[in-house]
Amino acid sequence: MTLIEHLVELRTRLVRVAIGIFIGMGFGLFLVLGPVQLVDIIIRTFASTGRDYPPVQAVETFEQFSSYMTVALTVGVILGMPVIVYQLLAFIVPGLTDRERRVLFMALPFVTFFFIAGLLFGWFITVPTAIRFLVDFSSSPLVQAQPTISDFLGKVTTLLVINGVVFELPVMIFVLAYLGVVTADQLRKYRRFAVVVVVVVAAIITPTGDPINLVLLALPMYLLYEVGVFMARFVPKR
Repeated sequence: MTLIEHLVELRTRLVRVAIGIFIGMGFGLFLVLGPVQLVDIIIRTFASTGRDYPPVQAVETFEQFSSYMTVALTVGVILGMPVIVYQLLAFIVPGLTDRERRVLFMALPFVTFFFIAGLLFGWFITVPTAIRFLVDFSSSPLVQAQPTISDFLGKVTTLLVINGVVFELPVMIFVLAYLGVVTADQLRKYRRFAVVVVVVVAAIITPTGDPINLVLLALPMYLLYEVGVFMARFVPKR
């Protein structure tokens, strides 16, 4: 294929990804604006509601609308993740060998599984701990903790998506090991360097920049690295 043909193919894949996200966003709008009231569920789950005033506030005129649309878009990205991964693979697969194609398509179900596992881990463990630590950090009666709805929902959705992406680490390691790029022995040998890389990456992707969120991301990332090393041991020898 020529360069123009590759660009046309890329445009087609991106359009299909956008359609998948748009359909997922439509379902997200139903969850946000319909009887489910997803935004209220998020606020009750992650915000401190035991006060005499609402836990979040809307300051700007456009803020409520944009915040609700952000949540709906995040739901669209989550639901459209299989489409995103498949279209990405469909774009790069023609340039791969038959063996590499089999490995990638074999890993596709695990990509979805680990992404959902990361979302659940973030929903029940990482995000509640991080948000409540930040919001309830000060116990001074002179400080009223009431973040804006855009900031609150933005932090929650960002942390959830980051947790989902981070949980893809074992799948990435297994695929690289299957393709012969790395081995389990190499991964065990460079474990000390992996710790440094994990901390640096966690510091970069942490949206709040506080040490608690850094630890809450770095610790699962390192454990997932160890899971990837364990999975790499079962890669058949070439």
